[in-house]
Amino acid sequence: MADLRDLKIIDLTRILSGPYCTMYFADMGADVIKVEPPQGDDTRTWGPPFLGAESSYFLSVNRNKRSIVLDLKTEFGKNALRTMVKEADIVVENFRPGTMERLGFGFDVLKEINAKIILASISGFGQTGRYRSEPGYDVIAQGMGGLMSVTGNMGGPPVKPGFSLADVGAGMWAIIGILTALYNRDRGEQAQWVDVSLLEAMMGFQTYAAGNYFASGQDPVPMGNAHPNICPYQAFAAADGYFNLAVGNDGLWKTLCQGIEKEEWIEDKRFRTNKDRVRNRDVLIPLLEAMFVAKPVREWVELFRPLGIPCGDIYKLSDLYSDPYVLERNMLFAVNHPTAGSVQQVGVPVKFLNDTTSRHGAEAPPLLGQHTAEILSEFGVSPEGEAGW
Repeated sequence: MADLRDLKIIDLTRILSGPYCTMYFADMGADVIKVEPPQGDDTRTWGPPFLGAESSYFLSVNRNKRSIVLDLKTEFGKNALRTMVKEADIVVENFRPGTMERLGFGFDVLKEINAKIILASISGFGQTGRYRSEPGYDVIAQGMGGLMSVTGNMGGPPVKPGFSLADVGAGMWAIIGILTALYNRDRGEQAQWVDVSLLEAMMGFQTYAAGNYFASGQDPVPMGNAHPNICPYQAFAAADGYFNLAVGNDGLWKTLCQGIEKEEWIEDKRFRTNKDRVRNRDVLIPLLEAMFVAKPVREWVELFRPLGIPCGDIYKLSDLYSDPYVLERNMLFAVNHPTAGSVQQVGVPVKFLNDTTSRHGAEAPPLLGQHTAEILSEFGVSPEGEAGW
């Protein structure tokens, strides 16, 4: 069975990077206990839009978790958390570095409570180094991490991509770090502290952009929808919209030329190889643009796909979520929320093809403190007469 149902995770995170990380484990069946302060995760109030009283932002990254409210500034809250940590496998937090220590739950304390605990910390700049105390937000990491310097049109201002790539990327790297620590723990290692930063998550995605810089010493620049190393590999305007075309090798270039009835370009010394086309993109791209704008998107896509030339529509979300492929892959499903009703969710990108029993999006994101009494009872903690929950 492809699930993680034996894991117990204490989730101290809020906003996006941490909740995205822990939602993966919850989707795979782990018992994720979301510990929230009395006012709740910040994103519970981030909107509009709302579904009833619930923020759509919060609902997008907190399914399959249980919520307990604990005020970690009170002795009751601290004692309850200590009791929970004793039985947990993993603690995930995304406070500013030093906060866990001030609360009395630094790594040294956690491993005294539980010698096999794995602590995963997500922050803007990591647990060490001169920037460790700086606040970390997605847009800051995108800027300092180089992404905004290569996004947008040539000569234009820096542009932030439409998704929070630093937050989500850090959450993904934290998943990888936690799974690695779990593997090592099963081989006999004890407690581990996984340190992930938003800035370094951005650096981890740079791949060929970094390679190009190291090889040339020249900063990459924004190129709109073009690719610095491949041509043609970008978006083109058609008569009624835009589509992407990805000619990734010289064989595809030959096929493209045949498909658009420009066989003379195959041996044109300006375009013969990818190296030639990259060097002469200023000549080639206007020629293609003038041709593609004459017909609608569907005609080009339906011409190229049977030829094996990579191409595709540039979807809005409404297009994507109605594509039969997305539905066939079970990438959309709904959960029934106690106040918001039916809540649409995006599915898990990981598929286990030899297993049809793994958990998948079964439970709605929790109400604030929905499971407080239930969880305290499970850990043998009585809330009666106590403040802080």
